[in-house]
Amino acid sequence: MSKLTLQQLEAHLWESANILRGSIDSSDYKNYIFGLLFLKRLNDVFVEKAEKVEREEGDDYAWRDPDEHQFFVSERARWKHIQGTTQDIGDMINKAFESLEEENPSLQGVLASIDFNDKEKLPDSLLLQLVQHFTAIDLRNDNLSEPDMLGRAYEYLIKQFADDAGKKGGEFYTPSKVVELIVNLIKPEEGMRISDPTVGSGGMLIQSADYIKSIGGNPRNLTLHGQERNLSTWAICKMNLLLHGMSDHRIEKGDTIRNPKLLEDGELILYDRVIANPPFSLSSWGREEAESDQYGRFRFGMPPKDKGDLAFVQHMVSTLNQNGKAGVVMPHGILFRGGVEGKIRQGLLEEDAVEAVIGLPSKLFYGTGIPASILLLNRNKEEKNKEKVFFIHGADDYQEGKNQNMLRDQDIEKIVSAYDKGEELEKYCRSVPLAEIKENDYNLNIARYIDTTEEVEQIDVAQAIAELRALEEERNQVDDKMYEYLKELGYSE
Repeated sequence: MSKLTLQQLEAHLWESANILRGSIDSSDYKNYIFGLLFLKRLNDVFVEKAEKVEREEGDDYAWRDPDEHQFFVSERARWKHIQGTTQDIGDMINKAFESLEEENPSLQGVLASIDFNDKEKLPDSLLLQLVQHFTAIDLRNDNLSEPDMLGRAYEYLIKQFADDAGKKGGEFYTPSKVVELIVNLIKPEEGMRISDPTVGSGGMLIQSADYIKSIGGNPRNLTLHGQERNLSTWAICKMNLLLHGMSDHRIEKGDTIRNPKLLEDGELILYDRVIANPPFSLSSWGREEAESDQYGRFRFGMPPKDKGDLAFVQHMVSTLNQNGKAGVVMPHGILFRGGVEGKIRQGLLEEDAVEAVIGLPSKLFYGTGIPASILLLNRNKEEKNKEKVFFIHGADDYQEGKNQNMLRDQDIEKIVSAYDKGEELEKYCRSVPLAEIKENDYNLNIARYIDTTEEVEQIDVAQAIAELRALEEERNQVDDKMYEYLKELGYSE
């Protein structure tokens, strides 16, 4: 019997969105589909393990013993029980979620935020159709053609939902190629502590683990932390990590600026790598709370009330250990705006915390067409990079799309290679001494340091005139020929 392929699983999961489409807003139905997918996966793995133990040992204790399972699924949370329900299905699913959380402390709050018991939005007829649709896919480990299929299918769904949600998609999803670029720039290593203070659906942490795997390391030897203020996005992140097999992680609920939760003994936890894509130019970012911050995060200055970008940057710098590196997506405005933002930039540069500024193409992100940049921060630069900032003009290399542009593999490779080599490449990258940046009032606008203008093709005027005269002569000959034919046909004047 053939196993379920990733392509089949993705198509089946996306079809579940089509079942809900029209009944529920596209920015909301991801929560219901992710919840059901998670419930079905936990059920199928639980049943698979219990049946195996019963078959091999001739005892049915595994159906009742939580110690036999990573996640224990009680009878009222099992798919068979839900599948047999024809009335008040939403209430039954809610109770199944409650039971899962009661039996499994690591799932506390993950599923409770999803409410299926709204008969106006989700009548029994619709839920029956949805349950039958999920019943048709077998998500036991033995039926999957690849070990990490569930995680990859989940990532596929997150991207599809972000596409569907348009502007709102940027709240929980960063395009995976942008994430891949940052991860390849900060180069996490096995055994490191990694944090994402605006974690969204968890893609940056997952790609950090994937990077470790790609270089032959063990991703289980990573400590992954994150914080997310949106409750449903926090739940999606938790499910995403669990479906990727990452159970040993810490994802906190709450606003990173107003109420940082990644603490140890009342102090900010320090990390080897910090990676983030905070909301661009957030207007209500928590200025009032930041003014009485007890963690010393805003020592370079208090960002403007209507632009929180450099609040997130300063938070990230504050959570780096003495050898730590960070990569953060930022709007270009933070590179050159004056006032207090200029003072914050000056503080970061004088402390030699800024290692690189990388310009990205426009229209890469959901919800905004403006070009963004990547800021690389480093607490412990190599000797050759000290008191210098490396600039890369990566804005011209991308694949054009209808609604969004996309970085290609070769674009990522070009940027990473340039950064790793640290050598000057005309019109593309350059290492700039801090003294030169100081002369420019600590302005980090890429165009100040790299000539990004396109060369105007030099025209040989004499050659152009000669070509024009030759064309005119050719046209005169054609005209003469045409008039001869007209004369022969009797059309002459």
